Amino acid sequence: MTTPRTLGAVGALATVLVLAVAACGGDDSGDSSGGTSGAGLSGRIQADGSSTVGPFTTRAAEDFQRDNSGVQVTVGISGTGGGFERFCAGETDISDASRPIKDEERQACEAKGIEYVEFQVANDALTVVVNKENDWATCLTVDQLKAIWEPGSKVGNWSQVPDAGFPDQQMKLFGPGTDSGTFDYFTDEINGEEGASRTDYAPSEDDNIIVQGVAGEKGGLGYFGFSYFEENQGTLNAVEIDGGDGCVAPSATAAQDGSYKPLSRPLFVYVKKDSFAKPEVEAFVGFMLDNAATIAEETQYVAMTQAQIDEAKSAYDAAVAEVGAGTTGTTG
Repeated sequence: MTTPRTLGAVGALATVLVLAVAACGGDDSGDSSGGTSGAGLSGRIQADGSSTVGPFTTRAAEDFQRDNSGVQVTVGISGTGGGFERFCAGETDISDASRPIKDEERQACEAKGIEYVEFQVANDALTVVVNKENDWATCLTVDQLKAIWEPGSKVGNWSQVPDAGFPDQQMKLFGPGTDSGTFDYFTDEINGEEGASRTDYAPSEDDNIIVQGVAGEKGGLGYFGFSYFEENQGTLNAVEIDGGDGCVAPSATAAQDGSYKPLSRPLFVYVKKDSFAKPEVEAFVGFMLDNAATIAEETQYVAMTQAQIDEAKSAYDAAVAEVGAGTTGTTG
């Protein structure tokens, strides 16, 4: 089955993916928690945000629209920070995020009267990758990653990585831009401060550009979500990470059991509270949560645990009931 990753090849030219999937007919295989589904639904749902979470929302939209042809879902990939800017300005219904909302973003939403609900939809194992020809960097410690990526780092050759004994090979770095939640998460966990990073690397909000960069440089090194590595493992190698208890490879199991540290993380969507008053949004979010495990498998994410699924569905039920009762309040 072709995953939404294939859409990323044109991501640098078109950061917004408009999905208009024709109805296929038949029974609704994913009845939403809200119970509103079928040919009677119509309208437009706008989502934007994380390029890591974007393919999850894209696949959810494709699956949902098969039985709801009157609904059009637009999914942008402007980065977690860029997505929250639009979301808190009231421009979108859903904001995809690879990290929790920041205090300043929450305040921006409050200033505009934007109330929201936070839902976890999947898990991720942020993955450090190297070129396929790199047969020396099979494992890196957190301290070594910090030496490479910390502000002011002068490491420009693999031989300069501390306590590694790597060969004399020029290093070329690729990574997410500063609007990316992946950038925020990585810098916080590796460098000890969110946003703290060397600046002399090739940044992009499109993870496919990072894939291409590392694949094209023998000394290339980059990082992005686990699903992008799985999609491109024929051209890249994943680096095991030693978080203090030995080298651990990124995997679904390691992300769920916590052994892949410190780079395991949850992935989120934020939904504007007022948007739940629109039947198409209520139905789409319910569909997404009811089918989260299947969508995660289809798009090569790490599925939520049952406890995480139950928590997300409880938040959904509470939001729908609250909007139905005509009350408001930020949840998250």
